Order: sequence, then C-alpha cells, then structure tokens
Amino acid sequence: MIELEKAKSNLEELGLLNAAVFIDALLERAQHENATYIEFLNGLLEAELSERQRRNIEVRSKLARLPYRKTLKEFDFTFQPSIDEKLIRELATMAFVYRAENVIFLGPPGVGKTHLAVGLAIEALSQGMSVYFTSLSRLIEDLKKANKENRLEKRMRIYTGPKLLIIDEVGYLPLDDLGANLFFQLISARYERGSIILTSNKGFGEWGELMGDTVLATAVLDRLLHHAHIINIRGNSYRLKDRLKTGLYGNPHNNA
Repeated sequence: MIELEKAKSNLEELGLLNAAVFIDALLERAQHENATYIEFLNGLLEAELSERQRRNIEVRSKLARLPYRKTLKEFDFTFQPSIDEKLIRELATMAFVYRAENVIFLGPPGVGKTHLAVGLAIEALSQGMSVYFTSLSRLIEDLKKANKENRLEKRMRIYTGPKLLIIDEVGYLPLDDLGANLFFQLISARYERGSIILTSNKGFGEWGELMGDTVLATAVLDRLLHHAHIINIRGNSYRLKDRLKTGLYGNPHNNA
C-alpha cells in the first residue's frame, strides 16, 4: 500500500491527476485479467487522456456557447425517416468544414434541427475545431450594439473567426434594414472561408419577406447555397416523440 500511495503521489506531482484517481481500479482489473506491465501502463495513460479530452470538450462547449450537450448518437433517426442518416454520418467526419461548405437544416419547430446542429458541433469540437453557436436574434442584437458603439469590425471577428459557425432559429423573427444588412455582411465575410450550420423554419422562398428585401435575400442565399448540404426535415415534433410513443400527448380536439 505504501508503494501505491507513492505512485499516486508521483502521478499527482507529474500532473496526471486522472491517472492517480483511476490507478486503484485499473490495478484491480489488471490483476483480474493477468495483464502485462505494458498493458497496465497503456490503460493508465489512456484513462488519463480520455478524461482530459472529455473535460477539454466540456470547456470548449461552454466557450462555443452551445445551448445544451446532445450528441448524434442520442438522435432517434427512426423517428424522423425523412433524414438521410448516411449523410449526417458523412457530415460528422467534418470534411465539409475543411471544404468551407455549409449545412442548412430546414423544417418546422421541434423536428430536431438544433439537436443535429449541436451534435455536429460536438463532433467538430472533438476534432479540435473552433465552434461558435448563436441564434439569429442574438447575433443581430449583438452586431447592432457593436455597430452603434463603432466597434463592428472587431465584434464581427467573433463570428468570422471560428471554423464552424452555427446560426440557429433563422426565420422566427423578421429583420429590419440594419439587421438584414449586418446578416448579409457576415454571410459574405464567411463565404468560401468558413462553414456555417444554419437552422430555419422558413423555406428559401420566404426569405425575401424575412429580410424585407428580396434582392438582399437573394444575395445571401446565393452565397449560403453555393456550397451547401440542404436537409429538409419533415415529420412530427421530435421534442414530443416520447409523449407520442406513450400516448400521453393526445389530440387537443379530443380533449376539448
């Protein structure tokens, strides 16, 4: 036991804090499996690395301002058969980010657009990519404030810098002239330089009304869609799937 405590102390001195925590369990497993010294050492180092990576992703998820942590593994593709799962798995390789391509999720509220966007964001973070998440309303409010304070160029870097920018909830609120112009500036700045994942409840034909300017909307869409994967989700609300399965969410007309 003295040697074990000494080993823990040395691991802590070296900054291998996770290894110091896991060493007891790994020693017990190594004895049970009759593992070699090198197998035990590799197991100890892998435990340290795994925990560091988990915490690193956790910290970077907070910096990315993800609204929650949901992975692609947690998404129920059987509930939304309109989604091409193979395409989502391909996007999860992050090849589209290296090619500065965009991903557009379209569909009514609740079908899983944001979940898929967050899941792809976590995959990007796990591969060491910089990510930033924002809703369109928060983005425009932030840029308007920066514009008013004559620091727009500096603030714009928050949104042009990350390898992957996620803009959620496009279409829920219309944009005024300044907001539409700022949105156009951002899309133009990232065009063929950085990837965007965008979620919207509006079809592209409605963007002219959303932005209050058909010409400007066309210019935005021209840049967004030039190199884009468009995923149109049709189906029931993903948020209500568990209640639907259990019958807890009935037809409101039947409850009247």
